[in-house]
Amino acid sequence: MRMHDKCLPCVVNQVIKVANITGVNTKEELLREVFSYLSKMNYDTTTPEIIGEIFDMIKRYTNNPDPYKETRNYYNTMFLNLLPEFERKIEQAEDSYMLAIRYAIVGNIIDFNPIHNTLLEEVYDCFDKMELLELAIDDSHLLLKDIRNGETLLYLGDNCGEICLDKILLKKIKELNPNIKLLFGVRGKSVVNDSIAEDAYSVGIDEYAEVIDNGDGSLGTVLKRTSPSFKDVYKKADVVIAKGQANYECLSEENKNIYFLLMTKCDVIANDIGVEEKKMICMKSSVFVG
Repeated sequence: MRMHDKCLPCVVNQVIKVANITGVNTKEELLREVFSYLSKMNYDTTTPEIIGEIFDMIKRYTNNPDPYKETRNYYNTMFLNLLPEFERKIEQAEDSYMLAIRYAIVGNIIDFNPIHNTLLEEVYDCFDKMELLELAIDDSHLLLKDIRNGETLLYLGDNCGEICLDKILLKKIKELNPNIKLLFGVRGKSVVNDSIAEDAYSVGIDEYAEVIDNGDGSLGTVLKRTSPSFKDVYKKADVVIAKGQANYECLSEENKNIYFLLMTKCDVIANDIGVEEKKMICMKSSVFVG
């Protein structure tokens, strides 16, 4: 999915907010470099790739290789402490698989980067209404079939905090098919509040899946920039679960058996999918031909 012109204000707004949060002393110089980059960029590039490039600039200007480390740790710990209660509800549910899917999708609303800046009250409200929430697109039955029949599943994670809800779904997948090989993909280096290997291990993702980093610092999964080893894993996977909008932007045109799990948090993504904003999505790739 190529960059939309509506994404430009969000990109610039993110730079300004992150510069303020991280204490960049030479903000004007950073903005000049960002605007110079944006003036020359290829508009066929995806927004996640552009934000990855710009975040590298921010890390240079702050002299900090991981500006969001404390933020990620805080929210990972917060939602990890809530997992026992979530897991209890899933175990007691009439359809535990479907509730695990809902938790994973609602987890995508846990997004404390400066673009979406979700309030904790909104997150807790969604959890309270969990069993009443409907999916605007629901291909969960197709995903269940692929889980039962699959040999290798690659799960592409998204944000901090959110990965705690991914852990719930990974556990359920392993229960449904104990023989399936699970791999959990994270970013190769820090980029805003996206999860890296350190986060995955800290919340115990490795209890159910092998953690692999993609070798890149873009948001989402920009395949052309990922490492050879990650590309090999991606190619061999029978099933891919891709969490979040950035992964959708990167992979929506891929001829691969991908299931996109996300909340539509902006009109650009919502319009591309064909739904309203703030909708829950479990959608099999429409371009996959097998």
